[in-house]
Amino acid sequence: MVEVNSMYQTRMRNDDIKAQIEKLEGLAHVTAVHPTFDAFDDETEAILTKIFGVSHPYLESYKYATLGEAEAIVNLPESAQEPLTRDMPKKGLQQRRQVLQGILTDLQGLEAQETEALTGEDREDPPGPS
Repeated sequence: MVEVNSMYQTRMRNDDIKAQIEKLEGLAHVTAVHPTFDAFDDETEAILTKIFGVSHPYLESYKYATLGEAEAIVNLPESAQEPLTRDMPKKGLQQRRQVLQGILTDLQGLEAQETEALTGEDREDPPGPS
């Protein structure tokens, strides 16, 4: 079996999504007119485009969440939302978080499958006459 250099840390795609969720938690305490929301949304959309491509449904879901219009996409009935989410900016933040957490969950599952497939045992016969 091939040894992997322990100095090399593989950067998983889900690390980018986790970082965005952490940033979003910090933005939740900032007023809705703060300019970092636009920068955050642009950065998040760029990450999603890099990972999934421009036509993936995750990108569309995130865009709806930025508008606070993603209840059906994140399967959150309006009656189950927090009372403070009547405020559209807070509703948009909550939905961004939910969409990103859903994407993270799916991505972690996909990456686990990829890792398992890539670490399979090499069954090639040794060279030489057979």
